[in-house]
Amino acid sequence: MRKSFQDVLMAITPMTVLIVILSFAFAPLPTEDLVVFLFGAGIMIIGMALFLFGADHSMMAVGELVGKFMVKKKNLGIILGLGFLIGIVITIAEPSVQVLGQQVNEISEGAISRTLILGVVSVGTGIFLALALLRVVFKFSYYKMMLIGYLFVLIASFFTSPEFMPIAFDSGGVTTGPITVPFILSLAIGVTSMIKQNKHENDSFGMVGVASLGPILAVMALGVIFR
Repeated sequence: MRKSFQDVLMAITPMTVLIVILSFAFAPLPTEDLVVFLFGAGIMIIGMALFLFGADHSMMAVGELVGKFMVKKKNLGIILGLGFLIGIVITIAEPSVQVLGQQVNEISEGAISRTLILGVVSVGTGIFLALALLRVVFKFSYYKMMLIGYLFVLIASFFTSPEFMPIAFDSGGVTTGPITVPFILSLAIGVTSMIKQNKHENDSFGMVGVASLGPILAVMALGVIFR
């Protein structure tokens, strides 16, 4: 717990100090707002420390066990199904995805609902997390997979609505938050620990990058529909 608190303190304190300095130097805040900000920063430090502690001792351990279970079953349907389901669930649970959905709903004045964005982003993550698991199982080249993925992104950019382009790439970013990343990485560790690898091979990494392609393409596809 102490280590988690120190890590969060080192991450959040510089940002908090910088904002306070900027508020005094360039954009003065009312005293009440400044107090609320500092109080909120303190709560955030405590909350993130508790979250990281919980993630280390529960979520990551469970993720690794699930990864091992998927490979032990030697069933492609189980790997694809669980990968898809896990991708959807952890994406919906990601706070930054919830924020993105709410902001898109407000900016579009309800034309693109929060539920729609959450659904599209989570399904996109689920599909590509399943593909990322297949890449590990069948040892498909990570570089080729990313090249093909971004080639599809480039092609889709010519057909999707321009308003959806920034939303699409932000969707890929928000799915790499504090809930999705630890679980996906631990899932990858569990899967790769059950698969024989070459001496210089480490497929525990790269799964987050592949999974984050899903939301980008999914939101672009939504942009084609709305165009």
